[in-house]
Amino acid sequence: MTQVHTRPDAAQALAVIIVSYNTRDLLRRCLQSLSGEVDASARVIVVDNASTDGSAEMAAREFARVEVLPAGRNLGFAAGNNLALRALGFESPDAAALPDMVLFLNPDTEVRPGAIAQLQQFLQRTPRAGVVGPVLVYPDGRFQHSAFHFPTLWQIWFDFFTWPGRLVESPLNGRYPRAQYAAGAPFRVDHPLGAAFMVRAATIRQVGLMDEGFFMYAEEIDWCLRARRAGWEIYCLPTAVVVHHGGGSTRHYRRPMEEALWRSRFRLFEKHYGPLFVAAARALVHVGRRRQARQHDDRPEDAL
Repeated sequence: MTQVHTRPDAAQALAVIIVSYNTRDLLRRCLQSLSGEVDASARVIVVDNASTDGSAEMAAREFARVEVLPAGRNLGFAAGNNLALRALGFESPDAAALPDMVLFLNPDTEVRPGAIAQLQQFLQRTPRAGVVGPVLVYPDGRFQHSAFHFPTLWQIWFDFFTWPGRLVESPLNGRYPRAQYAAGAPFRVDHPLGAAFMVRAATIRQVGLMDEGFFMYAEEIDWCLRARRAGWEIYCLPTAVVVHHGGGSTRHYRRPMEEALWRSRFRLFEKHYGPLFVAAARALVHVGRRRQARQHDDRPEDAL
């Protein structure tokens, strides 16, 4: 990576963590996008979850500043990030050497110029903000929903049923209005999508590391629920833009990842929601899966 010139308003110390599993080509593009976007003092850590496609070797060979941290096996997203957080010292009693902020990126992302600096500056000037996410776009520039409300039964309904269609893009389905993104001003959200978000070190110290009971999916929701309950605010910053290809590590494992998604969601529900919600969620998923099975002429599976 090339070194950037230090500006008078240079952002505070930063660490970037990327957890990768068999995403060599996407990971290369992600790391290339960081060139010139992070200060010389920033630590960039790639946690390699036992990739077999040469991802770790590529990162070490082509990016001298990148620290490659081999996990030895596929730890998943939460445990992979925690491995890097521990390497940064977040479980040490001495906080003096910690970065001020940590940017979490999926390997299928590419940061647009200025996005990282904007996220850092926003946290600097917003003391109660513990988490901030950028706007995500597809590679062709199309809009992606980048932040969501915490899960509800309505959101589970819309996972299986598209009726009434006019509400699929509404807050009832966890979406924030596109007009809020278009306005360009920061706005409060429940949680960003886990593909890209920045967290204040003080928030991590107070809330703790990610829950490793989540192998993949919902770990950022759990983290944000914990941060909100600890008094931190969470924002989306529309002027910071990150390209998100989507599904870089999971597109070839659709069925297992669907199972992982629902296991994680029910772990989240059981951890943060009451038993009545969990029972209603299980009933909705059961009905939804039976409907899907009929549509695909397949044998229905019981809800998780």
